[in-house]
Amino acid sequence: MHAQSHLLYSKTHPCYKLQYCDNLIKAILSATKEYRLTPALDSLNCRRCIIVGNGGVLANKSLGAKIDEFEVVVRLNSAPVKGFEKDVGSKTTLRITYPEGAIQKLEQYERDSLFVLAGFKWQDFKWLKYIVYKEKVSASDGFWKSVATRVPREPHEIRILNPYFIQEAAFSFIGLPFNNGLMGRGNIPTLGSVAITMALHNCDEVAVAGFGYDMNLPNAPLHYYETIKMAAIKESWTHNIQKEKEFLRKLVKAHVINDLTSGI
Repeated sequence: MHAQSHLLYSKTHPCYKLQYCDNLIKAILSATKEYRLTPALDSLNCRRCIIVGNGGVLANKSLGAKIDEFEVVVRLNSAPVKGFEKDVGSKTTLRITYPEGAIQKLEQYERDSLFVLAGFKWQDFKWLKYIVYKEKVSASDGFWKSVATRVPREPHEIRILNPYFIQEAAFSFIGLPFNNGLMGRGNIPTLGSVAITMALHNCDEVAVAGFGYDMNLPNAPLHYYETIKMAAIKESWTHNIQKEKEFLRKLVKAHVINDLTSGI
């Protein structure tokens, strides 16, 4: 456990490569006030965490009960739980997302979980301020697709992921190009790799499930919750999937993380 690394953003951490966001973050933190997990989780002597990816490899594995055994269950973006409990479990501790990936239908949110923003651009923090203060979200704020206009969470249930984990995942672990600090061009880590990086700092045991795409199976499901096939994947200009795969395989081979679905 790295005691010096906060799971979530606090006022002591600088904003990673994001200009104009300090005042936004201060405004958010003045309302949310919290930057740790729950007291019960923080007091554990051994914290076992699992990052649940959205991959089709999760389908029909009946891992739900095993996933729910972990003290901390992390889910990503809008991946649904209801109706898929047998394979993905029913427990959610953290749901990490960015504005374009957040659940838009209020009824699809689980009852008890912390909502965690992974901020990649300053507009993401602007969006979170709107959400925290229940202000009107502007659709013209530089988002690349529609975003949620409400999140059914009170301020004390909202967190900001420490941007350090994005930086470490991108440049120290995966080895993506810095590009003079400009986003895109294959230098943005996937949310899955960022969540794993966070867990390596804050958990004593880290497992993953639902990670990995097998391009040799074009008719396999891309995600566990929809019928889109693997063949739908196109070359990404934002992520470097091959480099991320190499990074994750190193972690599995060295027994740093345990891959429950053997997809990596």
